[in-house]
Amino acid sequence: MNNEALIRQYAKQLRLTILTTKTFDFLSEPVSNEEYLKNCLHEEVVYREEKAKLQRIKKACLPTYKGFDEFDTDFQTSITDWQLKQLAEMNWIDGIYNLIIIGPPGTGKTHLALAIGNKAVEIGYKVFFSSMDNLIHILKTQEISQRSAAKVKWIKNSDLLIIDELGYLPIGKIEANMFFQLVSQLYENTSVVITSNKGFDGWADILGDAILATALLDRLTHRCQVLSFTDESYRLANSKQIFDV
Repeated sequence: MNNEALIRQYAKQLRLTILTTKTFDFLSEPVSNEEYLKNCLHEEVVYREEKAKLQRIKKACLPTYKGFDEFDTDFQTSITDWQLKQLAEMNWIDGIYNLIIIGPPGTGKTHLALAIGNKAVEIGYKVFFSSMDNLIHILKTQEISQRSAAKVKWIKNSDLLIIDELGYLPIGKIEANMFFQLVSQLYENTSVVITSNKGFDGWADILGDAILATALLDRLTHRCQVLSFTDESYRLANSKQIFDV
């Protein structure tokens, strides 16, 4: 077996994908053995990082791309440019802080949540995004669905869980308890972002249990930034502009 074949065999055993398939052509300029090895390993690292990134994007289940640059703080005045910059730096995820965004529909809550999720995935965090309704479905079916079970496992190993639209649909007592148990398991291990159209005083009605709501909020707000979006809906404003033309 020649040297090239041996290299491929060793690379395969070590699961070095790029080196396994690399073409060993003559180089146009001579380089040292160390330089050549460094270049080979660099190609492998770049390949693995890109593969891991694509895997994180897939598992994050982010429905669309939204960026911080697209968020209009002139329209949504309940958050300042400085606050937006602090959120975009992502240091709060390392500190396992939570974020709760409360406000009427169409005021930019989901946009901000998606911007956070997309940026977090891009720089290497494990993220999972879900509507509250879909998350409840996942929790209810994890015992009978391998797909749901895999998602719950990913959630528990994630750095950031984003829950969108808490409060749009009522939650049964059993489902509320499942949600509470998940939040309890993530407590001080995973950052949680929640968007809701209901203030904290309405969460007891959402969950159907005042004591459970208090216990849930106790965990979520322990280390937490709360943003209240109170301005007009983007969609309604744009609709007015269209009809005014």
